[in-house]
Amino acid sequence: MERDVAGTTVRGVDVDAETRCVHYDTDRDVVAIRAACCDTYYPCHACHDTLTDHDWRVIPRDAFDDPAVLCGACGATLTVREYADCDDACPVCGRAFNPGCKRHWGRYFVPRE
Repeated sequence: MERDVAGTTVRGVDVDAETRCVHYDTDRDVVAIRAACCDTYYPCHACHDTLTDHDWRVIPRDAFDDPAVLCGACGATLTVREYADCDDACPVCGRAFNPGCKRHWGRYFVPRE
């Protein structure tokens, strides 16, 4: 399923207007991450794996200044660095992000040094 979020297409399983999906659907699960392998935004790696026929590729460190994280609440696009430094809230609209996502950092981005 595809959903338009502030002009950005987000693909996911049962993705809603704020980028929640069947796998992650709490009030704070309002981000989508651009997959480096296919340059497409997904709410999570599981949605990507369900909807594609290739492996997820993490965003490399040299791309940490490129747009990569979409706030599902306001549609702002953040770089990986901005997302890492945002204290679990969108720096544009203030909407809280799920702090538990930090446990999955290495699944989406090359680990920080």
